[in-house]
Amino acid sequence: MIKKISNRIMLITYPDSMGNNLKDLEQVLSKYYGDAIGGIHILPFFPSSGDRGFAPITYDVVDPRFGDWDDIKRLSEKYYLMCDYMINHMSAQSAIYQDYLKKHNKSKYRDFFIKWNEFWDGEPSSEDFQKLYLRKQIPYIYAQFADGSKEKIWTTFSDEQIDINCLGSEEAKKYLAEQLLKLSDRGMTLIRTDAMAYAAKRKGENCFFVEPEMWTLIDQCKEALKGTDVEILPEIHENYFYQKKLEEQDVWTYDFQLPYLILNAVYFGRTLYLKNWLKICPRKQFTTLDTHDGIGVVDTRYLMPDEEVLETKRKVFEANPDLNVLYKDSRVKVNFSKFDTYQIICCYYDALGSDDNRYLIARAVQFFAPGIPQVYYVGLFAGRNDFKLFESTRKGRDVNRHYYALSEIEEEVKRPVVRNMYRLMRLRNNHEAFNGEFKLLDSDMYSLHIRWENGGSFAELFVNFKEMRFKIIYTENDKVEEFSVDG
Repeated sequence: MIKKISNRIMLITYPDSMGNNLKDLEQVLSKYYGDAIGGIHILPFFPSSGDRGFAPITYDVVDPRFGDWDDIKRLSEKYYLMCDYMINHMSAQSAIYQDYLKKHNKSKYRDFFIKWNEFWDGEPSSEDFQKLYLRKQIPYIYAQFADGSKEKIWTTFSDEQIDINCLGSEEAKKYLAEQLLKLSDRGMTLIRTDAMAYAAKRKGENCFFVEPEMWTLIDQCKEALKGTDVEILPEIHENYFYQKKLEEQDVWTYDFQLPYLILNAVYFGRTLYLKNWLKICPRKQFTTLDTHDGIGVVDTRYLMPDEEVLETKRKVFEANPDLNVLYKDSRVKVNFSKFDTYQIICCYYDALGSDDNRYLIARAVQFFAPGIPQVYYVGLFAGRNDFKLFESTRKGRDVNRHYYALSEIEEEVKRPVVRNMYRLMRLRNNHEAFNGEFKLLDSDMYSLHIRWENGGSFAELFVNFKEMRFKIIYTENDKVEEFSVDG
């Protein structure tokens, strides 16, 4: 029986980042984390041709390097699980795309992908092209067919990730429904619809979160999962207006805004923008500080003045001058006077200047914020930027995707900051106050005061960002206890 979503911390991890495979992951969590973890988002564990799993060849099997469906089943019996479904695209090596290349217009999948020239009735005008929300300069590849012809096919991301005609193809609609239902049968509680904002496109628009097409696509997902207890979590990186729209439709959202707002509070000592967000943020959400992608910059726009967003970025780069290396390959110099950075590729611990106290404060704020906390596996160990991995792969995001050997984890969990974070996680997971009412209490411009109440139980967080100190008090066995940081 599928576990339902619970108000307990969700770990985000690749299947081979904590040890070598899913069995190792299960062993690590059982040995070190007990009731500190309630759910797991296992990043793509399917056969893939690129982007660390995000170019899926098929959803039918677990990549043998990671394990098999029995491993997934065992984890689903202990934790509520989330997996990724790449709703916008599939691998160029998938059977469906290869069938299209072989048979061209005789393929049953001839309208499964988006033909660039057909979409635009030729080529887009300069005005239409400039409107597009681009993730790369040229959003298409040339499909080379077996009959010798070629055609431009839409690819929002890499050449290995072929965009799917989600709303215009009956075969694509059928495929979506079949895959979601299969994943629900495999023990998933949540399905993260990756890159969903790009999946609905319309001529003359920016092709990002196009309405009402986006709601039609969300409805298709809901219909496919009707009769199950499985829900979707759309992955959308942009300003908070989009998260509020999802909230209005009672759809789970991500809080990608919180990480940057906390960085701003830490570096400038002021809490105005952070407190305003805590007042208005969606309640049906998963909170983040770190993810496999990086720390969102664009997500926080309009929640603070542009100059504050840019100055916060400057502080992170000043604390981590080596990050400039990541931008040399693309020949782009980081600019602190305009929005040229979509996400900062950096471990959150290093983004805070590799300071244990700052890190514990940031995690405490996350755990007391409205929503269910997610903790990325690198953040679980207060991990550092891995430039050695980057040097071997030349992929910028790998700085934040360290591979932990079992022997390394055994040492990491002994660090004071990791031990104290574990204790914070256990408090957040097990104290009944967090299933009650959230209250943002009055405090001065440098401070934050949050209280959770449930019947006679409460848990309270006090943070002074000017002095960088925090205190947590909570009820336990009819007494009021204070959380103390172990040395």
